[in-house]
Amino acid sequence: MKTRVGVLYGGKSPEHQVSLSTAMAVMNAIDPHKFDVIPIYITPKGQWIKGEQLTGPIEEIKQLQFTSAATALIPVSLNQAPAADSAAEGNEETIDVIFPLLHGPNGEDGTVQGLLEILNIPYVGNGVLASAVGMDKVIMKNLFAQAGLRQAKYIAVTKYDWQKSGETVYDRIERELGYPCFVKPANAGSSVGISKCKQRGDLKAAFIEAFKYDRKIIIEEAIVGREIEIGVIGNDEPICSVVGEIVPKKEFYDYEAKYEDGQTELIIPADVTKEQYETIKQMAITAFQALDLSGLARVDFFLAEDGAVYINEVNTMPGFTPYSMFPLLWQHSGVPYPELIERLIALALERHQEKQTITYTFEKEKR
Repeated sequence: MKTRVGVLYGGKSPEHQVSLSTAMAVMNAIDPHKFDVIPIYITPKGQWIKGEQLTGPIEEIKQLQFTSAATALIPVSLNQAPAADSAAEGNEETIDVIFPLLHGPNGEDGTVQGLLEILNIPYVGNGVLASAVGMDKVIMKNLFAQAGLRQAKYIAVTKYDWQKSGETVYDRIERELGYPCFVKPANAGSSVGISKCKQRGDLKAAFIEAFKYDRKIIIEEAIVGREIEIGVIGNDEPICSVVGEIVPKKEFYDYEAKYEDGQTELIIPADVTKEQYETIKQMAITAFQALDLSGLARVDFFLAEDGAVYINEVNTMPGFTPYSMFPLLWQHSGVPYPELIERLIALALERHQEKQTITYTFEKEKR
């Protein structure tokens, strides 16, 4: 019997369109001999719509943007009767595992993962805490520091503190970080809302832009060097891919460079020494375990001009088209795209099975 995979995509997020591209790629690549695919679309307004089981390739992204009210889905209806209920066994409507291809807030940040945990449905990728921490750059970097990982200096600022005393905030940044520096929303991905600042005027404009996307932002010192990334998959025994390098034609790897202008060069494998690769690999696994990640992650680094390695961030649901860095890293490591998808589904089922052995009730022993 084939495994029924519910592919969840779209979402209330600035990265809605990125999610659509990812979902189209995954659904077209998944092995139809092993899996039945059921598309589940979350509209920009948050409505869930379930599509018909796929019977062929998807030609255009607009095919995934369902609008029919007749197929609207109440998320909790994904929960099926317990397996012990004989009427549920063999039910063609049962979804065996969810593959959440949601980027950014309201999907990659632990919110959807929490819903799936409550419904006790297996899902691909990181759990609630790991997803939330991986999305919040401030908390993530605090944990990196606790794990002893080298990283750029940073300052976190809330919108309240900025509105109360913006000039004081700017003074602190100039004193502790200097220029150039980067301003980012704390909870966003795909380089949304990121600015590089070289003077106070840039800083003021960058704060306005970043606070459009979050109530908390992070300001980081600029590390002069190369941008290096590595893929990690696994649960309790994570493994790493080869490393890749991003060479943007612009000043930094922003949203347009990632998804629109087509000018960014990806070098895989990156030209690093054996010692540098081992350092990057060990730091990636340390970060994976420090944040209690599972399933997959892309871990991003800076390789400074003096050879020092700085961790930048983890991405708990990286870009996942065949042309995205994460799948390309694994392709160059001997794991082709369809096999990568299959491995991640297997890891999701493995982790879910382990959770079923946990006791969630407590009864005092009678004497």
